[in-house]
Amino acid sequence: MSHLAFIGLGNMGGGMCANLVSSGHPVRAYDLNPEAVDQAVAAGATPALDIASAVAGCDVVITMLPAGKHVHSVYFGDQGVLAHAPRTALLIDCSTISVGEARDAATRVQAAGFDCLDAPVSGGVAAAQAGTLTFMVGGSEAAFERARVTLGSMGKNIFHAGRSGNGQAAKCANNMLLGISMIATCEAFNLAEKLGLESQTFFDIASKASGQCWSMTAYCPAPGPVPSAPSNRQYEPGFAVAMMLKDLRLARDAAAASGAPIPFGLAAHARYQRLAEAGLSAKDFSVVMQQLEGSTSPIEEDSA
Repeated sequence: MSHLAFIGLGNMGGGMCANLVSSGHPVRAYDLNPEAVDQAVAAGATPALDIASAVAGCDVVITMLPAGKHVHSVYFGDQGVLAHAPRTALLIDCSTISVGEARDAATRVQAAGFDCLDAPVSGGVAAAQAGTLTFMVGGSEAAFERARVTLGSMGKNIFHAGRSGNGQAAKCANNMLLGISMIATCEAFNLAEKLGLESQTFFDIASKASGQCWSMTAYCPAPGPVPSAPSNRQYEPGFAVAMMLKDLRLARDAAAASGAPIPFGLAAHARYQRLAEAGLSAKDFSVVMQQLEGSTSPIEEDSA
C-alpha cells in the first residue's frame, strides 16, 4: 500500500481520510484544526505536526482545501508540499477551485518535477463518509493510472476528464447543473403543493416520469419522500448554501472567461446569493424549498 499524506480534514476530508485508513493505507493527517486531526487519529491515521512532516517520504499527497489560495499556499509556501515532499510523490488535489487556478498549479508543480492531478469530487459529506464519491480527474493518463487504487479507496465512480484543469471544468459544469436543477425541483414541488397535490404523490409520479432528476430522487427538497434528505432534518447540510454559492461563482467566472452563455446559471447564482444574504448560508442548498413556501409572490424574477 502507498504511504499517504492527507492535508485538509474538514467535513469532506475527514471522511475521505478515514476511508483510506480503513482500506489499509498508512496515512499521515494534517489540518490547522487540532480537533480534526484528533478525529483522523481516532480513525487510525498518524498525526502530523506540520506539512513538512506530513509529506516526508510519502508516495501520494492528497489535499482537500477550501479555495484556490489555500491550495497554492499549501503547495508553494516555504514550508509547503513542494519544499518537502519527494519528487516521486504524486500530488492529488481534491479541492474545488477554478480551472485557471488548477492549471496554474499544475504548470508549477510539473516544472518542479512532480506528477499531479486535479480531482474534485461529487456526492457530498454522506458519500465522503461512505466511500462512494465521484471523482472528476484532470491530468496525464500516466498520473491517473497511478492514482486509481488511492481514489478507489474513497469513491466508486472515477472519471479521467483529460488534461490538467479538466477535472475542475467537469466539477464546475456539474455543480452549476445541480444548482439549477435543485431550484427547478423546489419550484415543481411547491407548485404541486399549491395545486393540492401531496408531495409524496407528486414524487411517486414525477420520479418515474420525464421530470425525474437526482435533486428529486436522491435529495428531495420536500420533506417526506426521501428520508435521508436534509429536508427531513430542518435543512441541515448536507451541502451548504455557502458551498453551492461558491461553486456557482466559479461557474460564473469560468463562463465569463470562456464566453459561454449561462443565463440559468446566473439566475441560480442570484437566488443563492439572496439566500446567503438572508442568513441561510449554513443551511442545505435545498432550503430553496422552504424559501419558496414562505414567498407571497407568485412570480419572482431573478436578475442575472
